[in-house]
Amino acid sequence: MARIIIFGGHGKIALLTEPLLVERGDRVTAVIRNPDHAEEVRAAGAEPLVADIEGLDVAALSELISGHDAVVWSAGAGGGNPARTRAVDHEAAVRSMDAAERAGVRRYVMVSYFGASPQHGVAPDHPFFAYAEAKAAADEHLRASGLDWTVLGPSALTLDPGTGRIDADAQQSESVPRADVAAVVAAVLADDGTIGRTIRFNAGGTPVAEAVAAGA
Repeated sequence: MARIIIFGGHGKIALLTEPLLVERGDRVTAVIRNPDHAEEVRAAGAEPLVADIEGLDVAALSELISGHDAVVWSAGAGGGNPARTRAVDHEAAVRSMDAAERAGVRRYVMVSYFGASPQHGVAPDHPFFAYAEAKAAADEHLRASGLDWTVLGPSALTLDPGTGRIDADAQQSESVPRADVAAVVAAVLADDGTIGRTIRFNAGGTPVAEAVAAGA
């Protein structure tokens, strides 16, 4: 049994991930900002923890993370406001990484996106630019940390039913169901061979556990 804390615990991917983890015997803490979402999180099998990650410093985040075995970052500002995107997707994410190190919780899984990179190629006047910048900076901070990290780069997210299969050798972003992203999160948490790897993926034909193990 692993104790896992998920930031962004009421997000679409998180709500699909939590039952997968609980069903295999893990204990899941879901960090949420809105207390009205607590019951939905409980219904997914997780224990809600209400906290505003934008306002918490490293010490406060470290207290939340302490006692867990792994951190999953699936939080995001949701776009639209560049300042808030930077505050959540970059700054709060970085503080959570520093907090995990401080708490001695080494395993950290980042849910990013397929094209995330300092060379993301998004024009500064594009609405996606702030998000691309924030995710690139957060991912780079994680890779440079002392944590046992995995960065996940799913392609465009859909609400299609999951297939349990992906293409982790994809060279171009296409699409993938959120349910399969959840399955990938669960799979990498159970596979230490994914530590220190960036896994970009589309929907595909390879079973998830096999696909994430293939690059080890």
